[in-house]
Amino acid sequence: MTDVHGTVEPGFESVREVFAGIAANEARDGGAQLAVHHRGRLVVDLWGGDGVDGDSLLGLYSSSKGVMALIAALLVQDGVLDLDREVASWWPEFAAEGKERITLRQLLAHRAGLIGADGGLSAEELADDRLIAARLAGQRPFWEPDTGHGYHALVIGALVGEVVLRATGRTVQELYEERVRAPYALDYHLGLPEELEPRFRTALPVRPTPAEQAFLSENPIAPDSFMAIAFNLHADPPFDDVGYGNSRAVRVQAPLSGGGVGTARGLSRMYAAIAGELDGRPPLLTPGTLAEFARIHSEGTDLVTGSENAFGLGFVPLATRHPSLGPTAIGHSGAPGSQAFADPSTGLAYSYTRRRFGFLAGPGAPENDRLIPAVVEAAKSV
Repeated sequence: MTDVHGTVEPGFESVREVFAGIAANEARDGGAQLAVHHRGRLVVDLWGGDGVDGDSLLGLYSSSKGVMALIAALLVQDGVLDLDREVASWWPEFAAEGKERITLRQLLAHRAGLIGADGGLSAEELADDRLIAARLAGQRPFWEPDTGHGYHALVIGALVGEVVLRATGRTVQELYEERVRAPYALDYHLGLPEELEPRFRTALPVRPTPAEQAFLSENPIAPDSFMAIAFNLHADPPFDDVGYGNSRAVRVQAPLSGGGVGTARGLSRMYAAIAGELDGRPPLLTPGTLAEFARIHSEGTDLVTGSENAFGLGFVPLATRHPSLGPTAIGHSGAPGSQAFADPSTGLAYSYTRRRFGFLAGPGAPENDRLIPAVVEAAKSV
């Protein structure tokens, strides 16, 4: 059985037991981390599996969309951004191909229909938000904007990031560093400093079971489908998810759709700054801002993935998948199966990371369905 390391505060021993079972099974050959803050205190700090300790920096993929959403929310809260203003009012080139009426709200809710580029994006473009934005400014939407929603998997960060840059003259990465990461000393980075490279652990590819491999073989992704376009599988060569997260260019330039690097401890601490007071500071978001960004703006069948899901504004409203959480619980998952969120109703902030990709684990690996209820129940007892 894989050893579990780290600490839990009294009352959270049951969480350690659940994590121990996970470390011995799903994450046994890649390693995993779990960190939980409760009312601003780190109450769970665990890790286990091969090649990972509590300080290992992992590529957390779409977790960076949560940072993008946080910075957008802060700017809305400041009155710098207006959710119902047209994107093209900040970014005139964006108006091409019938996109002049798309609002920032529609963009954040994955309703713009701008899920990728004809012919695909190159690896160089995918590592650089400004290059993605330049390509997509002239791109036609793949469906009539605001008539449905679909996951803008690899481009939403670049699109929102360009709005922020045009409105403020600063990148999301710069604003995150100044307003969030540095003040709270977060071990989650948008742009990994070279001196931290020795702590980075490469992502590992999924190891499907025979049944899972058969499912993939029997359900190929059509090259002209929205799924292929959104995940850049129609490009030549097609998108390599593991290679993307392991790319030094991605770690340095930190594209906002998936380029963040950090520990579970660092990402949980970021969400703790949303869930309640942290280090004597009030929550980053006011109740009104939080409620608006947590409110479901898109719900039903996703035009890209074909699954039933929901989006708030940039964030994913977690109570739709995890009913033990409160109605304003917000966060985002990452492709290997990671999950992170803030739940202001309970004062909980949570981050689970894993090094090896799980099977179809992008919305959050199944082990989160066991860990999250255990965390919520433990928090009730203390």
